[in-house]
Amino acid sequence: MNHEPLLVGVDAGGTSTRAVLTDPSGRCLGYGVGGRGNPISAGPERAAAGVLDAIRGALEPTGHGLADVSVIVPAMAGMRASGGSDWLMQRLAPAGFGGTLRFESDLLATYFSGAAAPVGYALVSGTGACVIRVQDGRIVDTGDGLGWLLGDRGSGFWIGHAIARAAVQDLDGTGPATALTDRVLAHYELERTDVRTDGRLQELEELIGRLYGHPPIELAGLTPYAFDVEDAVARGILMTAGEQLADTLSAVLDRPGPVVVGGSVLARSGPVRDAFVARLGADGDGLDLRPVSDGAVGAAVLAVRAAGGIPDDAVLARLTDTVSAFR
Repeated sequence: MNHEPLLVGVDAGGTSTRAVLTDPSGRCLGYGVGGRGNPISAGPERAAAGVLDAIRGALEPTGHGLADVSVIVPAMAGMRASGGSDWLMQRLAPAGFGGTLRFESDLLATYFSGAAAPVGYALVSGTGACVIRVQDGRIVDTGDGLGWLLGDRGSGFWIGHAIARAAVQDLDGTGPATALTDRVLAHYELERTDVRTDGRLQELEELIGRLYGHPPIELAGLTPYAFDVEDAVARGILMTAGEQLADTLSAVLDRPGPVVVGGSVLARSGPVRDAFVARLGADGDGLDLRPVSDGAVGAAVLAVRAAGGIPDDAVLARLTDTVSAFR
């Protein structure tokens, strides 16, 4: 009988959760998907259910249960604000889990999804934006990640906010005309009327009401329009986003190394990446950009580390290949 330890890495996100069942050599044995897994954004009960669903989905094809798992490593944002691990352990223990539960940063999982080097960087540019420097497998420096009100420069939210401002200024006559305006109006199911009340366009008044009537973070939903529209305003927004991301990376740069890129903003070629590279200049020499789709592989790497393993390039490659076969 095979008594090799079973390990689970969990990439617990605000929208969905992915679990990878692996052995210490980095061979993926199962892969599961669950609902929202972050207790801060989803609430403890819903988050625990999402994590357990993903873990059970990874275990089911193998015939194993939670009692057979020795290590579970959930990687997620904001664990310090979640109040500890009880919200999850209280659901795992009755289901049979008696092993080690260790929480890690979602940014560290992003890094190990694309690199096994002891020194390197992870840059996440999705709805929010943050950069970390990794040394000896731990986070030793962090840039941004300050949230929509104080930071997240170059993020999807930042771009969406800039798009909304550009559309409002176009309609207000205080900024240049841009094709983004029609996209924003359509997004909020509004049309141009050219009717003015007290000197202000009716569609502008209605757009202001829509924008203030939704949570600010929803502005990130406007981000794709900047990539679809080809005019000077849209391009300027994207180039500035790239420069902001480069400035954040520069703040934590210490030496050359891999830069694992998560999120959609910097992952695609175009104005954001062009401006990012140009802004870095000589500081970008020796940096190796490595886009990843999520932190699932990295969460599994962190589980191997938590079990006492030392994941190298071979382990990372094995996990990447075998996880891909399960997706």
